[in-house]
Amino acid sequence: MVTALPRISGRRALPAAAAALVALALVAWWLLPLGGERTPGGRVTLATGVPTGVYARYGELLKQDLAHDLPNVDLRLMRSEGSIDNLRQLVAGRAEFTIATADAVSTFKARHERGADRLRACVRLYDDYMQLVVPKKSAVRSTRGLKRLRVGVGADGSGVQLITRRLLAAAGLDFDKDITPVRVGIDRMPELLERGKLDAFFWSGGLPTTAVQRLAGRFPVRLVQLGDLSRALHAQGEPTRYYRAAVMPADAYPTVQKGQAVKTIAVANLLVTTDREDAALTFGVTRTVINSRDWIGRQVHAAQRVDLRTAVFTDPLALHRGARRYYMSVKP
Repeated sequence: MVTALPRISGRRALPAAAAALVALALVAWWLLPLGGERTPGGRVTLATGVPTGVYARYGELLKQDLAHDLPNVDLRLMRSEGSIDNLRQLVAGRAEFTIATADAVSTFKARHERGADRLRACVRLYDDYMQLVVPKKSAVRSTRGLKRLRVGVGADGSGVQLITRRLLAAAGLDFDKDITPVRVGIDRMPELLERGKLDAFFWSGGLPTTAVQRLAGRFPVRLVQLGDLSRALHAQGEPTRYYRAAVMPADAYPTVQKGQAVKTIAVANLLVTTDREDAALTFGVTRTVINSRDWIGRQVHAAQRVDLRTAVFTDPLALHRGARRYYMSVKP
């Protein structure tokens, strides 16, 4: 015997169909960048860093991928002194996107700098590793050994100098009194060390940093461990919670490390924009960053750390609405 299916009256079918259409519309709204099918275009500026740093090289490669994925976007790269300078360029409207370390963002917000409340994140990128570089014959074995020496500390406005000040304090050293701080970036520090104008320099960057790699190829250097400062560093307050104890792998600078890992401090980098940025553009940029990981990672080793599973962990910033929509579109 065949049982007849229950009939759905026209009166009941209409609300059901309407509900289905609403559900489909919501799905489409989440899966499309804001603005529907509109393709982002126009001139866009990404503030990176000094020419020989990882920020700059990463920006150059990302520009190539964006030219393919967003052909109507004319991406311009702007050099800077580093994270704090990048954030100031961003909120001033001189850049639409930038890269900055999580501790720099936290400090920028804690200082209530103009526009800090408008900052939003797109992606958690790779980690920067703090590197203390000295000549191979140097007697310096820890940060405490820098007392009365000439130390490259990064340019004013750089994330390097921000971390360096905290590391020196953790080591019981006064930035202005116990060392001679030389306020220059990675574009000048290696040459100054090689010429005997510096006794040591700090650098915070992805591994390997090209400038350090090139220096090691022509001048014998050594990396000084920073692992002993982790506890004292974290005791300094809120922004320092973004630092983690880390180990530079033995193959970061093979000719320098000779198979030995180096204990240090690491901090995450974020791709940052503001809440005023176009959501369709932010969706597209976020998608390209995630999809270009393997290609860029073959040339910038640090970029291999970009991962869809961790990209959304952008504390201390909320995700931009366009980036959030991208992650919802690829959520399994």
